Amino acid sequence: MRYTLLIYTNEADRPQWGTPEGDAEAKGYNDFHGEVTQRGVLRGGEPLLRVADATSVRVRNGNTQISDGPAVQTPEQLGGYYLVECGGLDEALELAAKIPGASYGTIEVRPVLELPA
Repeated sequence: MRYTLLIYTNEADRPQWGTPEGDAEAKGYNDFHGEVTQRGVLRGGEPLLRVADATSVRVRNGNTQISDGPAVQTPEQLGGYYLVECGGLDEALELAAKIPGASYGTIEVRPVLELPA
């Protein structure tokens, strides 16, 4: 089954890359990427730019509304995701716990609805 591992962290708490803490986090993400690649479970994933770069689109009563910023204001922001194919939820949870952002944020593990071809 495929799972999305959604990485939510507070952007203000995220270590800045180029600092010792940020470089350690980058290495952790590199190591995680290597593990899921070696296991053969990685199906995709990308880091996202900061929420300041987001634009939200809503259509209400046929009218398109466009606003700067994320869809919702929350203490933690979606910063990236991985798409993995695991033997079950236990494996997906085990992998989620290895994502560096889990140490100061939240990793939401969500099963992907498999649609018929």
